[in-house]
Amino acid sequence: MSPGSPSSPASTSETRSARGAAPKRGALRRAYDWLDDRLGIGENILPVIQHPVPRNVNWWYVFGSATLVAFIFQVITGVALAFTYVPAPNSAYQTLQFITHQALLGKVVRGIHYFGASAMVILIALHAARVFLMGSYKYPRELSWLTGSLLLLLTLGMAFTGQLLRWDQDAYWAVVVAAEQAGRVPFVGPILVQIVVAGQTVGGATLTRFYATHVFLIPAAMFVLIGIHLYLVVRHGISEPPVAGQPVDRKTYQQRYRELIAHGIPFWPDAAWKDVVFALAVGAVVVLLAIVVGAPELNKQADPTEIQANPRPDWYFLWYFALLSLLPAGLENVVIIGAPLLAGLILLALPLIAPTGERSPARRPWAVVAVVIPAVAIAVLVREGVESPWSPRLPPPHFPAEFRAQYSGSAAAGLALFETESCSSCHAIAGTGGRKGPDLTTVGARLSREQLTTRILNGGGGMPAYGNTLTPDETASLVAFLSAQTGGPPRR
Repeated sequence: MSPGSPSSPASTSETRSARGAAPKRGALRRAYDWLDDRLGIGENILPVIQHPVPRNVNWWYVFGSATLVAFIFQVITGVALAFTYVPAPNSAYQTLQFITHQALLGKVVRGIHYFGASAMVILIALHAARVFLMGSYKYPRELSWLTGSLLLLLTLGMAFTGQLLRWDQDAYWAVVVAAEQAGRVPFVGPILVQIVVAGQTVGGATLTRFYATHVFLIPAAMFVLIGIHLYLVVRHGISEPPVAGQPVDRKTYQQRYRELIAHGIPFWPDAAWKDVVFALAVGAVVVLLAIVVGAPELNKQADPTEIQANPRPDWYFLWYFALLSLLPAGLENVVIIGAPLLAGLILLALPLIAPTGERSPARRPWAVVAVVIPAVAIAVLVREGVESPWSPRLPPPHFPAEFRAQYSGSAAAGLALFETESCSSCHAIAGTGGRKGPDLTTVGARLSREQLTTRILNGGGGMPAYGNTLTPDETASLVAFLSAQTGGPPRR
């Protein structure tokens, strides 16, 4: 018999192999056809991920998809942490210690969540800078920029609310300082403090509000905005790299872009492989840091009675704290109120006031300056904040001269103590002071001298106890001053 005859052993073996392989391929194909028939993969999904993009899309375009991957990391690890974390003042710190030191892979999961937050902040900032420098916010992608700007703000909000969930001294007092800053906003300051603190002082209600905001509210809003953002990217296409001398014109841009992508490449897989490689690299770095370095150790457990604290926020907010610490006292209110407001207005107004014109950075040197100077300033301030032992110590408000003139003797000494002991940072009297604690303008009509003395010495409700801080004479002076606060002329 010849080797190729039907009855030869080799031929029989090959035939059996072919018969054994065919059903497997057929099963996979049938499974895909079943899913395609019900999900419309070939009709609805593949055209989306294979939509044409310009041929010259390069590595500068990978930051957006990497930010999405970082967000998915945060969602997955956040859900894992939520299975054990208890958002209560008497449990939050202990449960995080358990996750870090005892739970299976807890330290790695918490490390991925911690470093993933930093990665997400960096990536979304790089993505925003790239879009700004390349003028990709211009027509017809104005809404893409607006939704991206909101996602940037929500990312910072998620990073801020996540700090308090650690419930250590850094987290607690960083929120106290933030509430102090919010209280300085004219007209709406007290309302903002109530929103941030969820009461008169930072406590259990604050922790619950931050947890709900961090775990439910912000992620839900981000999912919606991400969906809108991706829809807009597919609808208007990925912006082509800018060319000097080719400004955006509403009358001609759409036609020029259609001609460009007519000779383009499919996003998947021709262009998306760069996104996949970069996202995998980012994910690998985050996981490696989580395994090798791990999440940072917690500071001491939050203690509102320990007023000698040195709050230090996470690095992405440290530059702002450092800036406030370096500013002259007279400029603090301007920066606290003006800087975030101005930045938000610029982000939202940019595509509306400059929807057309040049996109190339070579023709827009002011755009390069607008990115480089803030980036260098933030890097310098972060370095100062890391190396310096100080943190923002916002000076307590001082009462006007006409208010001081009303008091003498022990009441005047009590007024001086009210300021030097930073009571005025938390409590307001006659419109001067902080908003974290109750307003004391009429406290003398509501509480007796004995009640005031007990409250000062023992504290409570988030207020530190001053029994070991004040001498009996100082306590008597402070009580004399507070007793005079009846809402009318001071009682002498």
